[in-house]
Amino acid sequence: MHNPRSIKNPWEDHYTQKARKDHFPARSVFKLQEIQQKVNLIQSGNSVLDLGCSPGSWLMLAATLTGPAGNVVGIDLKPVTVTLPSHVRVFIADMLALPDEISEAIGREFHVVISDMAPSTTGSKSVDATRSFELCQAALTTAQNRLLPGGAFVCKIFQGEDSEAFIRQIKSMFNKHRIFKPQSSRKASREIYIIGLNKR
Repeated sequence: MHNPRSIKNPWEDHYTQKARKDHFPARSVFKLQEIQQKVNLIQSGNSVLDLGCSPGSWLMLAATLTGPAGNVVGIDLKPVTVTLPSHVRVFIADMLALPDEISEAIGREFHVVISDMAPSTTGSKSVDATRSFELCQAALTTAQNRLLPGGAFVCKIFQGEDSEAFIRQIKSMFNKHRIFKPQSSRKASREIYIIGLNKR
């Protein structure tokens, strides 16, 4: 006999259920949690920029980690509907065409830039990988312009021809780098997270 829940959502798993139980809007929160445990990414009082922040799980976790003395800013094409503390600001904008006034309002001096951006998938692996790479390049340029020296960067990328070139760019910009596939990533997913630590 089928579990009715598994028919309702074929992607439902214990991470999805745990996210719901912990009041996070998406299971992706556990990916950032694993990265945090691995490299101690976000410190109390930090300024954090979250690219592709909707539906808001990474914002919520970042806000908890920075504490009220921190500053957390999110950007996404889609609005964030979860309740966020007062030290979090969200801008609705396209990372590939950021209006000047939003670019100014976001600010420049961040300790950490995180990107879980992903393109709307088309079903074509090469098209999706190219689109993913464009978003990664936008995230890296943002990190270059807005990260403080010594700052950290995390970016999701789909493994493909472009990911090797992207890793080389990270190596040249940061003193240390890690390639990480969280336990909470779906087994079939080609996503990996590239972590740059200690910006030159």
